[in-house]
Amino acid sequence: MELSDLRAFARIADLMSVSAAARALGLPKSGVSRALARLERDVGTLLVDRSTRHLRLTDAGRLFRPHALRILADVDEAVAAMEGLGGTPAGTLRVSLPYTVATALVAPMLPGFVAAFPQVRVVLAVENRFIDMPVEAADLLIRVGPLVNNDLIARRLLESEAWVCASPGYLATHGIPFRAADLRHHLLIGYADRPMAYQDDVGGDGGRIELPSTVAISDSAALLPVVLADGGIATLPDFLAAPYVTDGRLVRLWPAARGDRTVIHAVYPSHRSLSAKVRVFIDALVSSIAAISATGEAARAARDA
Repeated sequence: MELSDLRAFARIADLMSVSAAARALGLPKSGVSRALARLERDVGTLLVDRSTRHLRLTDAGRLFRPHALRILADVDEAVAAMEGLGGTPAGTLRVSLPYTVATALVAPMLPGFVAAFPQVRVVLAVENRFIDMPVEAADLLIRVGPLVNNDLIARRLLESEAWVCASPGYLATHGIPFRAADLRHHLLIGYADRPMAYQDDVGGDGGRIELPSTVAISDSAALLPVVLADGGIATLPDFLAAPYVTDGRLVRLWPAARGDRTVIHAVYPSHRSLSAKVRVFIDALVSSIAAISATGEAARAARDA
């Protein structure tokens, strides 16, 4: 029984698609199909029912899946332990993270990291969804908001504040809202098909209202170009908006107001605490975030001087 066949089965069982499993593993679809067939031959029974339009696990597949995941987790833990003993960062590092974090925080540090650690191959799974780390074979998660799995180790990366922003062109055309109530007369861009909360700097809690969005986009990095193109007013995380506020392409409304705050963590299983590749990646990311923050603060101070 080959470990690669077990990994193929685990990914198929999670995604319920041979094609999706092949894309996730970076393998040809035919290779993943052969891996599943080999595994079924080795265990002596069908694990995945392919007779219907959509794949589903057979009774044997549902029984076998947790055993396969445990075997793969044990192997990954052994490999991570050896990496830690060796002390040299090497191997493939699989990171799952949201699109906004990938573009605004991780992308800027990748060239320097790859140059410093040429033996580490970084694979970023950019997706706005929660994943099962053993199933997805991820070494590291970067998550925005509350953490729900107490079995994982979390390192705090930064606390982000929500800023209400618009472009100078939009404000010149539609006027400047001086308090949250004024937003009723503006184009609002939100993150979901539900009301967004806004808080100005006048009247304390009395200035907080909820309003429906004119346009809803699921990720703030995808929302940003709409705001820059004079498309409306949006709430953006400070680490994404700050460079544009600094150079004048965005205006932060009510800067005295305290926006909603969200913590971003790097999350990994306990056995990954020994992995050199995970450790150096997190350290590099923390240093990069600190440098980005310092650059933004210096630029704002120079602009306001």
